[in-house]
Amino acid sequence: MTTTGEEHEAARGGPWWWARWRSAVLDGALAAVSAVECAVEGVPFARDAGIAPVVGVVFGLLAGSVLVVRRRWPIAVVLVAIAITPAEMGFLMGVVGLYTLAASELPRRIIGSLAGMSLVGTLIVTFVRVRQDMARGDLTLGDWFVPFASITTAIGMTAPPVLLGLYVGARRRLMESLRERADSLERELQLLAERAEERAEWARGEERTRIAREMHDVVAHRVSLMVVHAAALQAVARKDPEKAVRNAALVGDMGRQALTELREMLGVLRSGDGVRGGSSSAVPAAVEVAAAVSRAVADEAAVEGPCLSDVEELVGQSAAAGMVVDLSVEGEARSYAAEIEQTAFRVVQEALTNVHKHAAGAKTYVRLAHRVSEIAMQVENEPPPEAGSASSARLPSGGNGLVGMKERVVALGGVFVSGPTEAGGFRVSAVIPAA
Repeated sequence: MTTTGEEHEAARGGPWWWARWRSAVLDGALAAVSAVECAVEGVPFARDAGIAPVVGVVFGLLAGSVLVVRRRWPIAVVLVAIAITPAEMGFLMGVVGLYTLAASELPRRIIGSLAGMSLVGTLIVTFVRVRQDMARGDLTLGDWFVPFASITTAIGMTAPPVLLGLYVGARRRLMESLRERADSLERELQLLAERAEERAEWARGEERTRIAREMHDVVAHRVSLMVVHAAALQAVARKDPEKAVRNAALVGDMGRQALTELREMLGVLRSGDGVRGGSSSAVPAAVEVAAAVSRAVADEAAVEGPCLSDVEELVGQSAAAGMVVDLSVEGEARSYAAEIEQTAFRVVQEALTNVHKHAAGAKTYVRLAHRVSEIAMQVENEPPPEAGSASSARLPSGGNGLVGMKERVVALGGVFVSGPTEAGGFRVSAVIPAA
C-alpha cells in the first residue's frame, strides 16, 4: 500500500514540520552553511558600514540561519535573502530559497513576483558593485561590461534555481497524483474483489437453491407415487395378488425413473467439479466459481429433460396410483423452449404430488391451454373424501413445493397463483410467456 493522504500523514516521523529526520538534518546543515557564509560576508559589510565587525558577524549568523525554515515559510526566506542582497551576503540562502519557493504549492503569481524582485535586486546590486570596481580601477574593461555582468549575474542567480524548483515541484505533484491514483485503483480492486466474492456467494446460493428444487421435483413426485403404490400393495397383497403384482411393477418402474433422473442431475454437477482449482486470490476464485455455476447451468439445459408431451404419461401414473384425474388440453399443441416445457411439466408434477400428499382420493382436473403468446396450466382438486377413506400412506411434506413452483415460473417472467377454492379444494394456476 502506498503512503498518501492519511497514511502519508501517519508515516511522518520527523520533528515539527519536517516529514522525515533526513529533511530536518539537511535543512539544518544548509542553515549552518548559510549562517557561516553570511557571518564571513558580514565582516566587510560592517567595515563598509562603519560598525563593529562583531555586529556584522552576528547579523550574518541570524540572517543566514533563517534558511532552516525554508520548507515551512519559503516566502520569508526569499524576502530575507532579497533584503540582505545590498549587503552582498546570503547568496546560498537566495539560491536555495528561490528553489524551495518554486518547488512549493504556492500560486505561480507569487513565485513569479518574488523571483522578479530577486532578479531586480541582484541586477541593481551587481550593477552598482561592478561600476564601483571600475571607478576604482580594479576592472579596466569597457563600459559594456557593466550591464553584461549585471544581467548575466542576475539571471544566473535567479533562473536556474527557479526552473529547477518548478521542475521538481511538477514532478513531485505528478508522483503524488500517480500514487493517489494507484491507491484509488487498489481500493477499486479490493472493492471489485469483494463484489466478485459476493456475486460468487450469491451464485453458489442460487445454485444450491436450484439443485434443491430439482431434487425436490425429481424425488418428491416419484417417491410419493412409490409410497402410494406401496400402501396399496400392502392393502391388496392377500386379497388380489394380480393387482399386487401390477403395483409392485409400477413401484419398480417409478424407482428406476427416479434413479435415472438423479443420475442425469448428478452427472451435470460432476461435470463442473474440475473447474474449481486452487486459486490463491479472491478474484480468480470468485470468477472460477461463477464460471463453474454458469457452465453447470448450461450443461443442465443441454441434458434432455421432461417436456409437455410427458404430461399425459404423468397423469396416467397418478391415475394408476388411484387418483381420479381428468386431463384437458385447449389450443393447438406446439413446441416451446426446453426451459418453458420443463417448467410447465414441473408445475403439473408438483401440483399432482401435493394432491397425493394432502388430498388423497380427491378428484383432480388438469388443464393445459396453448395460447398465442403464452401457455397456461391449472391443476385443481376437489375436497378430499372423509378421513376414513383417505390414503394411509401418510406422506411427509417439506413445504417447499409451492415456493419452488413460483420461483420457476417467475424466473421465466410468468405469473403463479395458488390457494384454496370456495368448494374446499385447492387450485394451482400458472401462465408462462411462450417467447
